Amino acid sequence: MAQYIGILKYYSGDLPMACTMYASSECYFGLNLRPLCDPSEVSYTIMPNMGYFEFLPVDEATGAASCVDAGNLVDLARVEAGREYELVITTYAGLNLYRVSDVLRVTGFHNAAPQFQFVRRKNVLLSIESDKTDEAELQLAVERASALLRPHGASVAEYTSQACTKSIPGHYVVYWELLSTGAGATAVDKATLDACCLEMEEALNTVYRQSRVADGSIGLLEIRVVRAGTFEELMDYAISRGASINQYKAPRCVTFPPIIELLDSRVVSSHFSPALRH
Repeated sequence: MAQYIGILKYYSGDLPMACTMYASSECYFGLNLRPLCDPSEVSYTIMPNMGYFEFLPVDEATGAASCVDAGNLVDLARVEAGREYELVITTYAGLNLYRVSDVLRVTGFHNAAPQFQFVRRKNVLLSIESDKTDEAELQLAVERASALLRPHGASVAEYTSQACTKSIPGHYVVYWELLSTGAGATAVDKATLDACCLEMEEALNTVYRQSRVADGSIGLLEIRVVRAGTFEELMDYAISRGASINQYKAPRCVTFPPIIELLDSRVVSSHFSPALRH
């Protein structure tokens, strides 16, 4: 996934990175026919012999998929280039019309077989009022803000978020675990992290910015820096509750109170966005 490209490049140096397949515990979905391509350019060719694949069109305005209904489902041969779909599978093991909750974009075709790029997980949303921020948008905002850390020899190792409504107005809280990326790394100062908050807000959608600036219904975005090893503790906690170690990925949005308590107990500093530019 896109959020891991930076840290993989950091640890692998100049070694090539191969991305071979798209799969889950339910089914193998597709193969990357160019396994050594740049990770940001990976597309998967769906393997129709692995199951029966259907697709729910995603509304371009709302980002929501249609309901599972025979009239809404599009089969593999009828997807359109450039469109986004939620993947629905029927497997040989007996899963029928199972919604995988992955949103895919059709990038092209290999002969007649459509190729897809993973876009985001469905329903990973931050929302306070009428705003809706999905995983892909949050990832882009973090990438844009983390560029300000590079002069300090630092990067974002992992992150997650929550829509905090304990305060009035509610606000976005983003948890960052930082990583030193070079021998000349320096401490990231408060001014830089405050600027990261503003940079994230500038990268979010118009509805969010309007709610922040025009009517004040959303409070200042907050970055809470957590100590090193926090996301490993988060993984250990999830595994202790039955999560699979092979499939675990850090959640991009958290709502479960014990997880929020764990994160908050590891916070070493908090930073807020200055005023958004009108």
